[in-house]
Amino acid sequence: MKQLFCLLLTLFGTIAYGQIKMNQDFLKFAIIQDSLFIDAYKRHDVKSFNMQLTAFEAKYNALSETDKKPFSGNLTNAYYNLCCTYALIDNNKMALAFLKKSIATGYFDYTHIMADADLVKLRNLKEFKAVVDPLRRIGDFVYILKNAEKYNVNDNRVIPPFSYQTVDNPNLVALRKAFNLDSITGNANEVSRIINLMHWVHDLIPHEGNNGNPVVKNALSMIMECKRDHRGLNCRGMATVLNECLLSMGIKSRFITCLPKDSLKIDNDCHVINMVYAPSMKKWLWIDPTFNAYVMNEKGDLLSIEEVRERMINDKPLILNPDANWNRHQSQTKEEYLYHYMAKNLYILECPVNSEYNLETKEPGKVASYIRLLPLDYFDQSPDKFELGTTIVKYNTNNSASFWQKP
Repeated sequence: MKQLFCLLLTLFGTIAYGQIKMNQDFLKFAIIQDSLFIDAYKRHDVKSFNMQLTAFEAKYNALSETDKKPFSGNLTNAYYNLCCTYALIDNNKMALAFLKKSIATGYFDYTHIMADADLVKLRNLKEFKAVVDPLRRIGDFVYILKNAEKYNVNDNRVIPPFSYQTVDNPNLVALRKAFNLDSITGNANEVSRIINLMHWVHDLIPHEGNNGNPVVKNALSMIMECKRDHRGLNCRGMATVLNECLLSMGIKSRFITCLPKDSLKIDNDCHVINMVYAPSMKKWLWIDPTFNAYVMNEKGDLLSIEEVRERMINDKPLILNPDANWNRHQSQTKEEYLYHYMAKNLYILECPVNSEYNLETKEPGKVASYIRLLPLDYFDQSPDKFELGTTIVKYNTNNSASFWQKP
């Protein structure tokens, strides 16, 4: 059984830079239907499930194509859960029919299908294997990473140099003083100071993945707006706040958009975290304020995004900090957070060229530049440089050494 997709959007939603707009009336309806689907699943009641699914399909099909997009996953997962419900009453024919429908409408979580206890009897069927085996290339996320061709450190395409705003910038000084960040970080070593800031941002601002961020996108303004309006930020907003707080303390940092391969062009989900430089360790660290998360090896050493990705590929141990959580009430497991969610989103990595205050607030004449690190097997390698409107420029590279260069 799979929890329905609007619930996942609340937890992970980061559509196209973390922004998504939903039809609020249909959202309320979808949440109610989700609970009815789950209830019917728990009772193994296929008749009730089908009735509720028919009602959902009727309202969903009446939406505009734009309004359908955020809810397509609800329909896909409803088909999948009805497949599970049929499987639990040993109706293999209908279970396979709805499994096919779920895959046809975008369900591609191969790892979950192969581990789902509801489908244990189906997995021995020849028909099941025929339906599911082709899915591995798009839905087995660790498999995709393992089969991605390596980077090319000899890629000599020109990309601009990274820069980091200095601690004496007036905006960063104001941010540091406004929230007394010296007391937040404390007098401990640099790694503890980094983690203390991550904890502070995580506890201060709730994650709301199904909402866009404020129009003014700097830490000082977003924190104040969240307090005033009792709202949260999506993962990009949270990583932006932490990034600017780190810069204000003289700590080099970038926020990183982590994206899937998405060969079918149907997965709009991504996640945004921070890479933070620790001079004493001479390395970048994986820091995620949304999930209050960092990652270690078997010795307890903190790891970089690059190291986590390589360890996944090479089957080396990874340890998630035990207090990793979502909004302080849902603990995260290593399996779900790293080997499922982040494995999917570690295929393409993108970060701004300039790490600075107020980077993504739109202003006349302002241009933000980004660099994307692509594996060699990615199907869309060109152009080397492209523009999105007049405000965004992106550069593609296969050169991991350039992308991960130390500040």
